[in-house]
Amino acid sequence: MLKRKYGNRADWKRVNQRKYAQTTLNTKEFHGYITLLNTMKVNEPLIARYGDKEICIVDNGYMWLQQFPVGKHHSVTTMFDANGEVVQWYIDICLENGVEDDVPWMDDLYLDVVVLPSGEVYLLDEDELEQAYTKGMISDNLYDLAMNESREIMKQIQNDEFMLLKLAPEHRRMLENELK
Repeated sequence: MLKRKYGNRADWKRVNQRKYAQTTLNTKEFHGYITLLNTMKVNEPLIARYGDKEICIVDNGYMWLQQFPVGKHHSVTTMFDANGEVVQWYIDICLENGVEDDVPWMDDLYLDVVVLPSGEVYLLDEDELEQAYTKGMISDNLYDLAMNESREIMKQIQNDEFMLLKLAPEHRRMLENELK
């Protein structure tokens, strides 16, 4: 069973006070849904660790922009600090993106690609994908889909061709004035 993740993060207990906005886009560069969550007050910061690096990805005043492209097998969360600087791009590999009760979602396929502003790229959760596969939770086709999608995205990032990273600041600006 794949885990469905919603753009509004309504079940996220860490966030005490929030503002949220979303819209649909159909431009030359992007077709899908974008959401923006402003974590105005949180219980405690959330720290991600990559090797010897520790990066705060959620704190008071942080914003998470999520891009859910239609017909793709990934969604992107760009995490901005309280000063509006990108702290990381988090790319979920997924089976599909969709909408339920007017809220965008994606069905997570375990693998994630993280890109730091320094240019470092990390492939995460290969062990979770392997475990889901060996336990029969996902098929050969889903395993291959996840592996192929992550490889293609990492290749595009290396070649500076993965456009959602570049579109993130513009997409955030589009939603900032809509936050409620």
